[in-house]
Amino acid sequence: MHSFVYPAKLTPDPTDGGFVVTFVDFPEAITQGEEVAEALHEAADCLEEAVANRMAMDMPLPKASRVKKGHYAIPLPALTAAKAALYLAVRGACITQVELAKRLQCDEKEVRRLLDVRHPSKLAHLEVALAALGQQLIVGVQGAIKSSPWSERAGRKAENIR
Repeated sequence: MHSFVYPAKLTPDPTDGGFVVTFVDFPEAITQGEEVAEALHEAADCLEEAVANRMAMDMPLPKASRVKKGHYAIPLPALTAAKAALYLAVRGACITQVELAKRLQCDEKEVRRLLDVRHPSKLAHLEVALAALGQQLIVGVQGAIKSSPWSERAGRKAENIR
């Protein structure tokens, strides 16, 4: 089972103030924020971009390290995590996108879209693609920290629904 929750470290920036965010598993992913909440919000965006970049460049995605004391757990958004799971399954099966399209009996463009973090794919389509590779998507839920950027994001989305 692959978890898409990655540890991040916030370090106070003595020169410019605020916090610098680095990731244990993605050395190329560095961001910052003036306050802890802003730094965590930026960390979520930075992590998603790092994963998207590695997928676009056909690079490996690291397995998430354990979140140690003093680090923050930064999860990928659910859809991005599902796309990353499909990406890892395709790589693990050592097949091409064309081969997956054949298995799914669809056009190769549809597979490319499933692997494109910026394309709003349907979760059901990702589940079918994963099943074609012998994988199953499992979704988990846990309580959110009240001041986390995810609870703020959820609040903004809830306001848009009304």
